Amino acid sequence: MIKQGSLACVGLGMTLGAHLGPRARSCIEQADVVFVAASDPLVELWVQGMNRDVRSLQGFYADGKSRHRSYREMVDAIMCEVRSGRDVCGAFYGHPGVFAMVPHMAIASAREDGYQAFMEAAVSAEDCLYADLAIDPGSVGCQHYEASQFMFYRRRIEPSAYLMLWQIGVAGDRTFSVATTGTGYRQVLLEILAEDYPMEHEVIAYEAATLPISRPRKEHMALSGLITARLNPETTLVIPPARRPERNNEVIRRIEEIEQAMLVA
Repeated sequence: MIKQGSLACVGLGMTLGAHLGPRARSCIEQADVVFVAASDPLVELWVQGMNRDVRSLQGFYADGKSRHRSYREMVDAIMCEVRSGRDVCGAFYGHPGVFAMVPHMAIASAREDGYQAFMEAAVSAEDCLYADLAIDPGSVGCQHYEASQFMFYRRRIEPSAYLMLWQIGVAGDRTFSVATTGTGYRQVLLEILAEDYPMEHEVIAYEAATLPISRPRKEHMALSGLITARLNPETTLVIPPARRPERNNEVIRRIEEIEQAMLVA
């Protein structure tokens, strides 16, 4: 039996007012209580204009406090309202399912407890990246990794495709409590990347625009420039292909044989 109380996790998109879908707006407007996590105070003020009971999740963060602890406290606050029988909406920066642990955790908790819960898709930083940098992910392919995970685990990188390293500003952080990591961490990352890319290879530090009057950051630099570059938690490092894709002639030969067999069948 479905219990009274529900949870909808929606995305606000990246740019204030420009990316909010009609279903997400309806969820915000009709909820009994809205919890909001946005990248800018102006965005939170905008959300407050859509519902009489809007509560910011930003207060759960604190200097030196583990983000994982903050996430658990956010989920507890959300679930407290759901368990009280209220229809709750979580409104999150960008896409609620992309680099956002709280929506996934809260929905899993709500469903486990027998409440209705769903996630509404939205415009993410990845969507903006493709548009702002004029990249078609289907042209040569894309590899996406969270920067710290990329460092902590062995990966097979294909230099003929794009490589996107998300949250590059905190690359190497294991404490989940710092705003940025320093040059020592970046040097380790560069040594990993040097196995597949020359240090003079041009890369892009990218940040999506969050306000209609602002512009996206698209800073081009040599890969070696990563050491001294300004990198924020929301910065994505885009590494374009370093070489052309290598044709797999054996696979092409087998496909040709199949095609020939179809013609004579």
